[in-house]
Amino acid sequence: MAALLACPECGDPLRQRDRALRCDHGHSFDIARQGYVGLLTGASTKMTGDTPAMLDARAAFQGAGHFAPIAEAVAHAFRAGASGSAATPDGPMLEIGAGTGYYLATVLTTYPGLRGIALDVAKPAARRAARAHPGLASILADAWRGLPIRDGVLTGVLSVFAPRNPAEVARVLAPGGRFVVATPTARHLGELIEPLGMVQVDPDKDRRLAAALGDTFTRTEHTLVEFPMKLSRADVTNVVAMGPSAFHGTPADDPRIAALTDSTEVTASVAVSTYVPNP
Repeated sequence: MAALLACPECGDPLRQRDRALRCDHGHSFDIARQGYVGLLTGASTKMTGDTPAMLDARAAFQGAGHFAPIAEAVAHAFRAGASGSAATPDGPMLEIGAGTGYYLATVLTTYPGLRGIALDVAKPAARRAARAHPGLASILADAWRGLPIRDGVLTGVLSVFAPRNPAEVARVLAPGGRFVVATPTARHLGELIEPLGMVQVDPDKDRRLAAALGDTFTRTEHTLVEFPMKLSRADVTNVVAMGPSAFHGTPADDPRIAALTDSTEVTASVAVSTYVPNP
């Protein structure tokens, strides 16, 4: 996977030598024993990454299969062409803000033989993603500082509930490459937002996303993935603890969760959009 990476200091190609990646200018980045490569440079990043507790909750919730239809829709989006024709992706993938690596691992499982890079700004996420799939490499980097990826080498980039850097995504995509973005709608987890005081999704999110990407990309596909989930109290605790509401102090023993029935029907509602770079 080193053949896809660029030095975050100077932009030169990186090559693996023993347990490190090095460029011709002498910049060197060690491969951690946990399997990821740290490519964060300079001053501390301003991005807030997921905590180990958030990642544990997310892994438990994803492992229970609750978001499997979303992962499947993301994987399918890489097959659907702009004209409705099907084309199987045949090159390397990148997930920005990969977290546990769950969505990228689903894509790689759907298309055997593909390779992928999971990128996250949080060290606990980079460690966890390194174990998500045999064909996946994990890097620690800040997407807003620039993607440490060579120009035009990727078949696909995905961003699921994560930040995006449109100009950088367009730079690293090969001709014909696709950018798949999954964002929650205002209905997502709607039954829990008010009772548990969770962070609410901006109802104008889809328009703002289109405006942010419009100068760089054209949207070719747009699918609403919406389905009911039956969640236990433990599931509800995990879905609260794994997202942005965790930063607002919702504890695992929140009495509002304890007051719920042991099987609560909750709506999952996510928009999955496919974009191609503008000419």
